Amino acid sequence: MQSEQVEIYQFLSTIAPFSLLSAASLEEVVGSVEIGYFKAGTQILSLGDAINDLCCVRSGAVEVFRKNGELYNRLSQGGVFGYQGLLVNRHVRYPVCALEDTLIYYISGAVFREMLDREEEFADFFAVEDSTRLLQVVSRQEKSSPLMTSKVSSLIGREPVTLLSSASVQQAAQLMCEEQVSSLLVLEPVTDDVDDDQLVPDLEAGPHYIRGILTDRDLRERIIAQGLSYETAIDEVMSQSVVTINSDDFVFEAMMTMLRSHVYHLPVLKKGRPLGVINLADIVRHESQSSLFIVSNILHQTTLEGLVALRDEVNSSFVRLVNEDANSQMIGTAMAIIGRTFKQRLIELAIEALGEPPIEFCFLALGSMARDEQLIVTDQDNALILDNSYDPQQHGSYFEQLAEYVCHGLAACGYALCTGGIMATNPVWRMTQAEWEVRFCDWIDNPTPRSLLDSSIFFDLDGVYGRTEWADQLNSLVARRAKRSQRFLASMARNALLRTPPLGFFRTFVLEQDGEHKNSINLKRRGTAPLVDLIRVHALAIGSSSRNSFERLDDIVEANILPPGRGEDIKGALEFIALVRIRHQKLDLEKEIPPDNNIEPENLSNFERRNLKDAFQIVSDAQKYLTFRYQPNRAN
Repeated sequence: MQSEQVEIYQFLSTIAPFSLLSAASLEEVVGSVEIGYFKAGTQILSLGDAINDLCCVRSGAVEVFRKNGELYNRLSQGGVFGYQGLLVNRHVRYPVCALEDTLIYYISGAVFREMLDREEEFADFFAVEDSTRLLQVVSRQEKSSPLMTSKVSSLIGREPVTLLSSASVQQAAQLMCEEQVSSLLVLEPVTDDVDDDQLVPDLEAGPHYIRGILTDRDLRERIIAQGLSYETAIDEVMSQSVVTINSDDFVFEAMMTMLRSHVYHLPVLKKGRPLGVINLADIVRHESQSSLFIVSNILHQTTLEGLVALRDEVNSSFVRLVNEDANSQMIGTAMAIIGRTFKQRLIELAIEALGEPPIEFCFLALGSMARDEQLIVTDQDNALILDNSYDPQQHGSYFEQLAEYVCHGLAACGYALCTGGIMATNPVWRMTQAEWEVRFCDWIDNPTPRSLLDSSIFFDLDGVYGRTEWADQLNSLVARRAKRSQRFLASMARNALLRTPPLGFFRTFVLEQDGEHKNSINLKRRGTAPLVDLIRVHALAIGSSSRNSFERLDDIVEANILPPGRGEDIKGALEFIALVRIRHQKLDLEKEIPPDNNIEPENLSNFERRNLKDAFQIVSDAQKYLTFRYQPNRAN
């Protein structure tokens, strides 16, 4: 190899995608290289011209344009261009101009195509579009997880065992022993006031509906432990609020349903007809039981010390989900449900210590916990809705003590106190139902910098204890009112642009310049948060009642307010950035160092760096569209 080729080899071996090639393939590529030099302002590729070579920037910088003349990309040293035309019709699709004096390596198109056939990782790099490449990465991630590919129907081992509600508990126990099951569905003959979708057809005795479910736990706790007669009718002790799941839902969704509802048996329905019942043991087979067990452990703790002792189990559950290739939605939902359960149990312990509350209330979760997007590094955001009969003189002390117990208990369990004071311990965030409604309406009708910040926090809310329907009513109020205020939407859109992706002029990473995390990127503040903010604005504009960002995106796409394909691009970007953040936190936990949201680019693989740049570019494009769409006095 000549000295000039040695220099080319050394350079290409350090940059993607050439660093993905075997040594022999890279030598072949180097052997085909020719060199070109262009002064600043010179056209390198013109639209429609024939193209025979792949181009790589050795030094200098270039600008890549779309057909309409709009700037598409800027590339500096190591940037690759021209592959779109080579892959499609061997004509230039994106014109390129030298921004600075630039040296280009030309790599033979024939050798390039041979490498695509021979080297799989090299080929993966050259998807037609950056967003397409990112979506392919996310899709492969989801397909690798059995929780996201296995349907609930695959867990069903037999048809459900059923019994009429008039039967005795002894008859039920005998039937469960004979059939070797841990639960049975309780049926009731149809009456006129039963909806058609509740019917269980094709029974010999005529149509019935599911009245309840009886489990072995019900028999222990409600019959034997209470000393009831074995002749007691099962409709007196069964669980009447039956939580079900559809047969075409994923195993992940079954696990989340069990976590949310604190149940361990789920009837599986197909077009309203029960196909079977799955239980905790079925989910255990899919190696995801830790989250379920933690929720159960939290609910069984009788002291704050017992709850604090579960912190390591929560971390282990997080690591386990990441190692199982769970996606960010699965992990965020599991962690949020665990966080809610801590909060619920702390409220119960506080009530045991303080006595029954003097008036009704609703304890709120805000932010990532409300959106089901919580990770292992999080603080707490919460508030209290109080009954309209609230009297500060009579009731203030009780709810102050309740808030102190819960918030400081959460801090002891690993949920840091909010430095901004967005907690129920702050009397500002303990209001009556009527006061909350007035406050929310004022934020929407009269936006200010402070109220916009509050809106971005409080408009992601969920009731976790007490009169949770009050939280639903507030969510409905926001959904109805916000979409009618163009001024508020425009203000929220401007506010959503305050956090920008860390991408520089040449698609290089912009790093923190000082402080504890110098030379790093905060993936929450500069990645997921800008996406969550802009998704929230679109969701408010269409009156979406969803809280989770992915579910909001589904509503937004259905409302057809984004350019074609933009919704899937945003979803892919959010998923990838979140996964990099999640894996970073998992590695910190495994190294037994405090996890955070900051990453150093040099610690990322070429694969992660490349796809993060693609994701950040999608964030930037989505923010530009937000500016265009939401302007004062503009009909959206």
